[in-house]
Amino acid sequence: MADPRPGRLWLAVAAATVLNLPFGTIYAFSVFLKPMEALLGVTRAEMSMVFALATVTLTIGMNLAPRLYRALPVVPLTVASVVTSAAGLVITARADGLTDFALGYGVLFGLGGGVAFILMQQAVNQAAASVSGLVNGYLVSLYPLGAMIGAPVFGWAIAAHGLRATLAGLAAVVFVCGLIAAGMLRRVDVRLQGHASGPAQNAPSNRAAFWILFLVFFLAASAGLMVMSQAAGIVQAFGGRTALALGATTFITGAIAAARIGGGALVDRFAVPHVACGAHLWSLTGALILTLWPGPLVAVLGLAMIGMGYGFVSGLTAGAIPRYWHRDAFGAIASRMYIAWCVAAVCLPVAAGWLFDRTQGYGAAVLIAAGVNVVGALVAVRLPRGA
Repeated sequence: MADPRPGRLWLAVAAATVLNLPFGTIYAFSVFLKPMEALLGVTRAEMSMVFALATVTLTIGMNLAPRLYRALPVVPLTVASVVTSAAGLVITARADGLTDFALGYGVLFGLGGGVAFILMQQAVNQAAASVSGLVNGYLVSLYPLGAMIGAPVFGWAIAAHGLRATLAGLAAVVFVCGLIAAGMLRRVDVRLQGHASGPAQNAPSNRAAFWILFLVFFLAASAGLMVMSQAAGIVQAFGGRTALALGATTFITGAIAAARIGGGALVDRFAVPHVACGAHLWSLTGALILTLWPGPLVAVLGLAMIGMGYGFVSGLTAGAIPRYWHRDAFGAIASRMYIAWCVAAVCLPVAAGWLFDRTQGYGAAVLIAAGVNVVGALVAVRLPRGA
């Protein structure tokens, strides 16, 4: 069992921050849409499929992580995961076709990132006697925070140095940050566990809690990932210029990051079903605003609200897991929960890209997102209140 000293917890949180911020640039994927389409001659639907493939392998990595950290030391496992992802980005930077792009970014980058993500969550949850929803919300906020930082940097780097140099630079950042995080974890000296899968004290039925939370997360992620994967393209489709589209990507990912922290903090004070229902209704409001008053600036507001609803649900999901299950089982339960995120990524985001190729617009996709959030709000009220 980990020593519950606060210093160990915050060092583990620092390691998670350093490692996951570069991996979070996967959520700035929309910045690569037009440059990659021009470089490789691929369609928007094919770009959406690569993003979907990256989320699939990210989820595979997440579900491999509990098996791996029970068998291997955490430090070399962390190094192996970042080497895999960095190698994938190097292949992507040298790609001359869709196959190389899919292998490098869609397979290797995603796989390493998934393992690293669950490693960090499990390490933080075992580095102290208890971890608040706020801390777990912060952990899942690191991906959109990484995208918020990465989007403007990518926009500048692509314009100044080209797409290939930008991707090679990202590979170097992932590798260096991974080594720094591994050094921090060595000092934490946490022994990752994964056998305590029973419920937390006073928690509801595991099976009921899992499947309802899974569905709530899936529905929120379907709408949110459409925004995160194609935010720049959507803003441009509603009449925004390139500068506004890049700025919107930064703003939206920042709003989602804040919402993830907020979702985790809210379940420390309010019942889980109330927070989840409110999150879906918030997203629904954003979709309706954009549908009724389409335009570039309204698109930024509406997309931010849709994304924030997903962010609230993501944060509350991370905060709810320790309420429903023992903290030693956090990584195992979270990795299964993220299958919902994976399935969502190959649904509405891909459908939105397909609809854009045929209509040159995103109006229909936004309406579908609104319907998804209606269903999500209805399901959310059935969540258990938690321990």
